[in-house]
Amino acid sequence: MHTTLFSSPTSRVAGTALLALVAAVAAPQALAQTWPSKPVTLVVGTPPGGSVDVYGRALADQLAKLTGGTFIVENKAGANGNLSAEYVHGAAPDGHTLWISTQAMFTINPSVYPQLRWKQSDFTPIAKGIESPLVLVTHPSVPAKTLPELAKWAAANPGKAAYASFSPGTPSHFLGFQFNERMKLDMVHVPYKGSAPQIADLLGGQVPLGFTQLQAALPQVKAGKLNAIAVTSKERTKFMPDVPTLAELGHPDLSSTIWFGLVAPSATPKAVLDQIRAATVKAQASAELKAKLEPQGFDVPQENGDAFAATIAAETARWAQVVKATGFRANQ
Repeated sequence: MHTTLFSSPTSRVAGTALLALVAAVAAPQALAQTWPSKPVTLVVGTPPGGSVDVYGRALADQLAKLTGGTFIVENKAGANGNLSAEYVHGAAPDGHTLWISTQAMFTINPSVYPQLRWKQSDFTPIAKGIESPLVLVTHPSVPAKTLPELAKWAAANPGKAAYASFSPGTPSHFLGFQFNERMKLDMVHVPYKGSAPQIADLLGGQVPLGFTQLQAALPQVKAGKLNAIAVTSKERTKFMPDVPTLAELGHPDLSSTIWFGLVAPSATPKAVLDQIRAATVKAQASAELKAKLEPQGFDVPQENGDAFAATIAAETARWAQVVKATGFRANQ
């Protein structure tokens, strides 16, 4: 477990006195509707240093500045994010323990874990934090620069062709499965435990191709160490403007983006949820937050509340169908 604390300069000096004053003059019911009234923990279901962690820390820093409160980032990695979900679900639903979830954790885990100890309905979506496409990349030893050339090479080299994913039960895994099926190939799936080891073996040529996170692939593509074949967003990404989308290439149903976002326990009082959402939307719109995240290849959307919930519902239905087609089930 790893914990980092973020607090505003003024909160460290005046926070205690201010809370004492509020406690003295406010009724308990009014105090319960004030957020934050104590340190807020943002729980990240991945180890420190990864992409989800980067977003969580940037958001914590911005929320501390906007609210004057203290925000703590706590990493609880394990079980594809389920440990972090269980931890937040078990905490007091008062708005002071929140979950930085991901698309895979929130929309795919319910379909791949047969005995999940939390439900989507246990959480209320607050705001989508970042969004990014995956990139289909190949090692330079693969003599293919386009999707048709790659499919032709993979069909002609069944002993060499395999696709890497950054984790089983994620879009990286399932898009590889769908590409394999769509092109009538017989590639082996090679799963990894994170983007870092996946990229390392792609760079080393141990696995010739795979769908990976744009943030991990971008510097390697720019350096000529990997070739980018296609991105999975519906439109070309500004970070790789010369790389076509799968939709352009005739496969719009394979379009997909990954996201990280903030969710809160559903039992949290509505007045508190509204305050959390308002602060998060303001943080997401800040130039300071965007300046931290966009250079790393992250788009910072403004989707929140009901719109975010609708996205989650649509994606959950989509991935449930894919999971059923693959027959995949995760270990508990």
